[in-house]
Amino acid sequence: MKLLYTKSTVEIYYKYNRIAIHPRNYKPYIYTTIPEHLASTHQFVAQWSLVRFIDWASSIDESVAEYMMQIIESRNHTEQAYKSCLGIQGFEKKVGKERLINACRRAFDYKIYNFKTIQNILENNLDHIDFEQEPQQELPIHGNIRGKQYYN
Repeated sequence: MKLLYTKSTVEIYYKYNRIAIHPRNYKPYIYTTIPEHLASTHQFVAQWSLVRFIDWASSIDESVAEYMMQIIESRNHTEQAYKSCLGIQGFEKKVGKERLINACRRAFDYKIYNFKTIQNILENNLDHIDFEQEPQQELPIHGNIRGKQYYN
């Protein structure tokens, strides 16, 4: 492999055949990449963006879009949320729009923003249970539990 560079370009040769040419960038620690030169897996990841995920979520339902925004905002770096968003996006094909919408609404009510929460809700069919109609569990009888009559 041989590299040739000028003030404006960098050329890459392999066995005397030019395989790539890039514009030269003088900024330190900055990469210049042509998307076609990326491996197919990297091209796929390069297509991920905040706008792409929010647009998709908005096309499903506003509650899904809100949930995606909360996932993205809960991370230190936006890119850290992309895998969670991609996983949630995959649930649309697996379980359908209606179940995904219900799962996002339920998870949003609990204020837990991650892929695993949506996965658990869907796996346990909790998206079918109306949030307001969940049975309230009674406290067990125990000597250390005071109960509501104690505070009257």
